[in-house]
Amino acid sequence: MINGKIIKVCGMSEAANIEAVERIADVDLMGFIFYPRSPRHVRGLPEYMPRRARRVGVFVDEELSAVREWVARFGLEYAQLHGDESPEYCRALRREGLKVIKAFSIATSYDLSPTQAYASACDLFLFDTKCDGHGGSGRSFDWDVLHAYAGPVPFLLSGGIGPHDTDALKTFAHPRLAGYDLNSRFETAPGVKDAASLRAFLDELKQ
Repeated sequence: MINGKIIKVCGMSEAANIEAVERIADVDLMGFIFYPRSPRHVRGLPEYMPRRARRVGVFVDEELSAVREWVARFGLEYAQLHGDESPEYCRALRREGLKVIKAFSIATSYDLSPTQAYASACDLFLFDTKCDGHGGSGRSFDWDVLHAYAGPVPFLLSGGIGPHDTDALKTFAHPRLAGYDLNSRFETAPGVKDAASLRAFLDELKQ
């Protein structure tokens, strides 16, 4: 954690890069995307998987049976859901021992309304930029919109956070802000993170 906030790096795919990021950056959660249309889609189990960071599987409207298979194969501890998964779907995964992160695409305060139905079904929410796909756009949204969120579930801030956003992150405060989700703005290629850039960013965030 950095200043009490969870650091999640998403869209990992290559063994050497996973090891490098875990070795030099203070990362709490590491995400692996199992959505076939994503350029960061993981097709096979990397030779190195994180040992300290918790493993998060990212899914979009996946069958529960398939999620179970990926959980067993990758040793996942979290399921992050970016589709139209219902609250009952989330509860079913929690009953199997997974922690659940439900993602919501945000542009206006109206987009926060659906979170109410999931308040008792998830461990964390993730607020991402509304776009045509399912995340990974590299674009940010107006974080001030989140001041309208008054729900009980802590959230991760996502959507285009990059190396030069430390000052903005330090000034943004919310009682339910649990941490930050970092992805495409720290990449050298889809699914490959610049470990040195991540380390510099997190060191600056600490100060």
